[in-house]
Amino acid sequence: MRVIDYFERGRRYFPDRACLIDQTGEYSYREVAEKSHRTAKALLAGGLKPGQAVAILSPNAACAFEAWIGAARAGGIWVGLAALASVDENIYVINNRDAEWLFYHSTFEPAIARIQAACAKLKHVICLDKPGASNPSFDQFIDGFEGPAPELPDLPDRVISHFTSGGTTGQPKGAMWSNLIWEAWCANIYAHLPIKKPPVHLVASAMSHGAGIFAWPAMAFGGTTVCIAKADPLSVMEAMHKHKVTHTFLPPTVIYMMLAHPRAAEFDFSSMDYFVYGGAPMSADKVKQAIALFGPVMAQIYGQAECPCTIGILTPEDHLEALSDPAKAHRLLSCGRPPVFVQVEMMDDDGNLMPVGEWGEIVVRGTLVSLGYYGDPEATEEMGAHGWHHTGDIGYKDEDGFIYIVDRKKDMIISGGLNVFPIEIERVIWSHPAVQDCAVIGVPDEKWGEAVKAVVELKPGATLGEDEVIAICKDKLAAYKAPKTVEFWDELPRSGVGKVLKRKVREPFWEGHARKI
Repeated sequence: MRVIDYFERGRRYFPDRACLIDQTGEYSYREVAEKSHRTAKALLAGGLKPGQAVAILSPNAACAFEAWIGAARAGGIWVGLAALASVDENIYVINNRDAEWLFYHSTFEPAIARIQAACAKLKHVICLDKPGASNPSFDQFIDGFEGPAPELPDLPDRVISHFTSGGTTGQPKGAMWSNLIWEAWCANIYAHLPIKKPPVHLVASAMSHGAGIFAWPAMAFGGTTVCIAKADPLSVMEAMHKHKVTHTFLPPTVIYMMLAHPRAAEFDFSSMDYFVYGGAPMSADKVKQAIALFGPVMAQIYGQAECPCTIGILTPEDHLEALSDPAKAHRLLSCGRPPVFVQVEMMDDDGNLMPVGEWGEIVVRGTLVSLGYYGDPEATEEMGAHGWHHTGDIGYKDEDGFIYIVDRKKDMIISGGLNVFPIEIERVIWSHPAVQDCAVIGVPDEKWGEAVKAVVELKPGATLGEDEVIAICKDKLAAYKAPKTVEFWDELPRSGVGKVLKRKVREPFWEGHARKI
């Protein structure tokens, strides 16, 4: 199936059902379909060729989904830009994906002139919600285009999305997803989180990541996608209550804030079928609190940009079984079992698969695995060594097939469900004239899972304060990447060749923790 076919199934069977809802209104499948045809025709008339990148920069909004659906109908490759990323980071992604098209929300108007100046390949820039300072609005762009767009062939291996991954160097890479990869992802969801009633999917975390892609399998069943601009706990609960939400995806940090909110008990969550979380496990106490508030609906997923969301799934039934049987309580520390349409094993550095219970790098095989990184054959080859996708995570499987992540092969930090690459932060800190060296690590944090911490070695006689280090990072990077805390050490531990030993830096902060992430 083509990606657009999931939407088309919803339109065919439920044309008058709400497809998209946000603060601007409610839009039926019939209305969204009509706009998507006009969008596709306007894109094709503007010179879009199937397989060209169409970037979208927006907070969660119906108009951004409309642009995505229209681009899919025209055969364009979706590139979702992170609303929380810095301007420089999004400029890099636009250039790296050779994007000639950019749809942006007016909230990003102050950055658009800079983006256009820095992205020489951009030929068409459209403001989603109103006319831009020097660019047409979405409605102006599609004005005059009527009737159905040309039908695209069903090509399973055609690349339809570049999903952004940080990669090993910290520079964001484009994991290439084909129509067939989307089909494998949707099949895993249908197999393990089956649709029980007409879906109402709340997009509260970034639509450019997991929350956005969950909308497509819901569309095939006439699902309604409700967009709110950000994952504010009260706004999330109000939307769940008002729209009778059945599905949502959030990081544990937001769920914890919801559980602690003084008004949490005021809302009706009885419509929920699946409250999906990812990025970190939840403790037994938190799971119990969540089930008491939301019902027996908690589900954990483990995935990557290179393997959409379903390397492991801990279903609602798995949660309940672990809570009811003390001998199985440890399963709450896992990220579930591999779903039907993917193989998951542990591998040593020589390419040997490890037996049950032995640690190794988590590797994945199956249709779900991306086709590689756009424009980066070396990283693609490294990713697929020995015929398996290498996740960079270290873990093991127990006798029942549950996967446990225990460490990371690389240095990536996951804070609040967002990927943070230390090298980006270290480069900023290194630029300060008082800094001799530094190491950025993740440390345990009850709220964020991991909190970003900088450990800094100053030049002899130099002085520098914690607030100053944090300030320069916030000035150069997205705010969530800035260190939460900074420590100053007289000397960082180093190897015989002078390389900072991050393992030694991390050790004192992770003492007593079974998981090292």
